[in-house]
Amino acid sequence: MTQRTDRVDELLRQEIGQLLARDVADPRIGFATITDVETTPDLRHAKVWVSVIGTEAERKAAVGALAHAMPFIRHELGGRLRIKRIPELHVRLDDTSERGTRVLRLLDELESGVTADVSGLDAEALGGREAQDADLALVQVVVHLVRGFACVVERPHRRPRRSAIHAH
Repeated sequence: MTQRTDRVDELLRQEIGQLLARDVADPRIGFATITDVETTPDLRHAKVWVSVIGTEAERKAAVGALAHAMPFIRHELGGRLRIKRIPELHVRLDDTSERGTRVLRLLDELESGVTADVSGLDAEALGGREAQDADLALVQVVVHLVRGFACVVERPHRRPRRSAIHAH
């Protein structure tokens, strides 16, 4: 976006994280980290991206608890920040770490020669079938590039310098 919204996003991320650590004592929140905040240009709304460690049920409970705590957090932000408007905060679950772990697992499977099986995985938990297909395609491209890079690295130079051949 703009420099201003980027600064406001970062400020909100830091302040919301501090408020969650110090002032919100809901045990359902567990291990939650504010990963990003995206405000609209008019600063009326902000998506608060949260990464939660735990099972699917624990993540849903944490997101619900955070959504319940957002009016309190917004009120506290109003006292702490000197901006004209405190945006309405909307909590969203950030699943990039789970998707990253899944991509790494698929890379390991492809590297070991095992065909990566995405058919048995829960499509909703992994971002839907389109996300699965995109992840698998990304993994296949990365493996192809890595294998190509390894071939280039292992291939000797056509005309090596004399200093590389003879020791001085």
